[in-house]
Amino acid sequence: MRWKQFFTSVKSVDSDAARKIIDDNPQGSVTILDVRQPKEYNNGHIPGATLIPLPEIKDRMDEIDPDKPTVVYCAIGGRSRVATQMLAGAGLKEVYNLSGGFKGWQGHTAHGPVDQGLELFNGRKTAEEILVTAYSLEKGLMAYYQQMMERMTNEEVRKLFHQLSVIEIKHQDRLLKEYNRITGKSLTSAAFADEIVSPAMEGGLSTDEYLQLFSPDLDSPTEVIDLAMSIEAQALDLYHRIAENVLDPVGRDVLRQIAREEQEHLKLLGELLETL
Repeated sequence: MRWKQFFTSVKSVDSDAARKIIDDNPQGSVTILDVRQPKEYNNGHIPGATLIPLPEIKDRMDEIDPDKPTVVYCAIGGRSRVATQMLAGAGLKEVYNLSGGFKGWQGHTAHGPVDQGLELFNGRKTAEEILVTAYSLEKGLMAYYQQMMERMTNEEVRKLFHQLSVIEIKHQDRLLKEYNRITGKSLTSAAFADEIVSPAMEGGLSTDEYLQLFSPDLDSPTEVIDLAMSIEAQALDLYHRIAENVLDPVGRDVLRQIAREEQEHLKLLGELLETL
């Protein structure tokens, strides 16, 4: 470790500024670096974050793209400040420390280990295979919304779940359109659905696991939307991490496009929340 690192000035940003850096740049063009321990990451992290614990930064510096803006965070801002100094001292020119850390983060979060959900894409590297799997995930979320709608006694909540299921159908349609464009086929949604191997839940968690994790009041429209936003954030996190592990550039671009769709979906859910 070079002494220069202890004298390097650190640029800190608050939660709003960090979200703006992430949202204003194309998907995958900003590194979100979590320098906490794996257990902390598993309990909650910013969607798309790369986990490199502070003690490992020095030996894993080559995993961080120096040409990308980098937002670094820890629990409350102490470890991330040190990590930011180390990265700046190593030559990264655009690196930001998230002041207040994850505790002060005012945005969506995801849960689970780094490899959660990655098994859904094992062996699926081409753009076509990735789209089929993504369609399966979206279909799973639609089924979740419909299942929950049937369990509701509050009519307002039932209508809300219906709205969300309709949105998922539109998302599936966009994926199908992209699949047909890439392959030159003209499959109908019914024919395309037959190719789905596993109607897995978005983000790699089952419906019951999500309910157990968040324990929402299913008769509260606000908590219903909050749960949906958590699930969508989990999906955004999964697609982002998958994209970073796909070597095929077309497949990587497809996943980043899906991640952008999830980001828009989150915005829409936020708008719905504002109307309640």
